[in-house]
Amino acid sequence: MEIRPLTDPPGVHAAGEVTLATRAAWEHALESLVGGSGDVYLDLSCVTFVDVAGASAVAVAAQRLGVGRRMVLKAPPSPLRRALELFWPGLSAIEVTK
Repeated sequence: MEIRPLTDPPGVHAAGEVTLATRAAWEHALESLVGGSGDVYLDLSCVTFVDVAGASAVAVAAQRLGVGRRMVLKAPPSPLRRALELFWPGLSAIEVTK
């Protein structure tokens, strides 16, 4: 997995798979986004798979953003979209874009 910071807009660009082998790096990248201000962006257009634990990390980080902030997911892979819809329906802190 490759994770690079985005500066404008603030966030990260990820590529590869989020699995047990890459989860620590994924969680660290998400944690780095929580402490700032404003919305954060995850460019997931090059991510091919996210397991349920990786989806959980996204949901937890989004919930920790605080009132009025969003986590915008650009082109998330279908396993992530499905997990979020199934386990965290209506989580208003997450917005999915194409």
